[in-house]
Amino acid sequence: MRPLTKQLTIAVLAVIIAGLALSSYSLSGKAPEEVTISALIEHIEKENLKELSVEGSTITATLKDDTEVKTQKESEGSIVELLKNYGVDEDKIKAANITISERSARSYILSYILPSLIPLILVGILLFFMVRQMQGANSKAMTFGSSGAREADPKGKNRVKFSDVAGAKEAKEELHEIVEFLKNPKKFADLGAKLPKGVLLMGRPGTGKTLLARAVAGEAEVPFFHISGSEFVEMFVGVGASRVRDLFAKAKKSAPCIIFIDEIDAVGRQRGAGLGGSHDEREQTLNQILVEMDGFEANLGVIVVAATNRPDVLDPALLRPGRFDRRVILDLPDITERLEILKVHAIGKPMAKDVALQRVAERTVGFAGADLMNLLNEAAIRTARQNRAEVTQEDILTSIEKVMLGPERKSKVMSEGDKKLVAYHEAGHAIVAHFSKHADPVHKVSIISRGSAGGYTMNVPGEDQRFPRRAQFIDDMAVCLGGYVAEQETFGDLTTGASSDLKKATRIARDIVTRYGMSELGPQVFGESEEMVFLGRDLHETRNYSENTAQRIDEAVSKLVHGAMETARGIITSKKVELDKIANALLVKETLEKEAFEELLGGAKQR
Repeated sequence: MRPLTKQLTIAVLAVIIAGLALSSYSLSGKAPEEVTISALIEHIEKENLKELSVEGSTITATLKDDTEVKTQKESEGSIVELLKNYGVDEDKIKAANITISERSARSYILSYILPSLIPLILVGILLFFMVRQMQGANSKAMTFGSSGAREADPKGKNRVKFSDVAGAKEAKEELHEIVEFLKNPKKFADLGAKLPKGVLLMGRPGTGKTLLARAVAGEAEVPFFHISGSEFVEMFVGVGASRVRDLFAKAKKSAPCIIFIDEIDAVGRQRGAGLGGSHDEREQTLNQILVEMDGFEANLGVIVVAATNRPDVLDPALLRPGRFDRRVILDLPDITERLEILKVHAIGKPMAKDVALQRVAERTVGFAGADLMNLLNEAAIRTARQNRAEVTQEDILTSIEKVMLGPERKSKVMSEGDKKLVAYHEAGHAIVAHFSKHADPVHKVSIISRGSAGGYTMNVPGEDQRFPRRAQFIDDMAVCLGGYVAEQETFGDLTTGASSDLKKATRIARDIVTRYGMSELGPQVFGESEEMVFLGRDLHETRNYSENTAQRIDEAVSKLVHGAMETARGIITSKKVELDKIANALLVKETLEKEAFEELLGGAKQR
């Protein structure tokens, strides 16, 4: 029910109840019988009256059997004169026990005024609520251009400090200087240093940009206004710019303070790419942000902290010094930082003695902070679902696969033929990975379906690598094609199960040739990816090479893929016994962990 409808309903019900309560005097009891004056005189003549009361022009008689009758007389004449005119004897008039009273104001109101006032009161109440609603709409219209930014309480119970943020050491150092600038500006002013106007937090989703902004608010203990970039843009032109002006006006009154704009790419995209030209609402909002951060008027004491995972689409005017003076990059955490993050999120979760977070950190390469938090949360949910009191290592390791690949699909029934096919396919991946020098070691092999995959082989690098080598790419392609070759060598036929592996191997080969300059075509990049914004966003590759070069690129890619396939074929052929051993073990156990897998192959991977 809408608020106005609800209020009107309550008002109408209140009026009805009040009317019933006020009129209850006349509704209660049995109403007297209306009789003629002649009938009343007949009762008097027969001395059948107990008493007779006169109120105004109304005559009410109580008979000896306690019944009441009522009649009306002329208002000018008295009751005695009326009875004498009808020839009633004076003795009988005296015996009638007549009581005369004036009509009370209360009775008059209940009888005449109130029935007329109730509709007027009801209409008045309806008009009151309608006018009030219209005033509310007008006040909302007047505040439509307000920013709506929320001011965070830096000393509240949900306060976050830098000590609560694991990892991101360099980012915290950069932001700690901002906090110190706000707390002790004289220290920097004495050396001629000026307060930075903006800090841009850049990084992949889940790396902790918003969490760091909350930590800045908790550490600085200054007013902290936070708003999302999408909250500036509305369907009405000019509202976004108005909200920007209002936001900075509030901030200047509270300076020194911090403004945090989350997902600034919602309004900060490069200008001139849309269909609206200079009248595009998003561009007008961006223009106002540019002016407020560094325009004609000084903007002292207000620091803008913004977060985005798409810095490549931001307008150059927004990124120049004087607006965003600092850019803080948040990378994916390395193994040490992942261990610290896991320890933070493990607080409050009862862990079993067998839990080794170091091993979890080793197996979660490529996980962001949000992924690690979700991982331990999934492990806790799994523990609660199984009615256990402690989170075990198995819960955490199983949750890693759930986060990466999706939940297990044990209800998906496979025939014995399909099950054998999947076992040899995954065994092919695992054997090639184990016996390839530069491939990552195998941590788990399973033929249990997860997500869209019929089975999976989890091979994770032993350490974080920022600069992969060509030999690693070649071996990775061979691992991708290991399942394809194992199917071909074992069953003499091919299935569609290797389609995603072929796609991945082809993409690696094309990147080797066109992006990394690691092929015989030499140190050259072929093609440039550009973002095209027209009725949406699309990626378009500009071909900066000839048709002859395109043919050479295709030949080089094909050569790399076929070479990787022959490498995989050589390993599968020479290790046929080991392939059968792993496949048979998978058919029995369905899953092989790292230790069991290496035991079947006679030891750990040699590198």
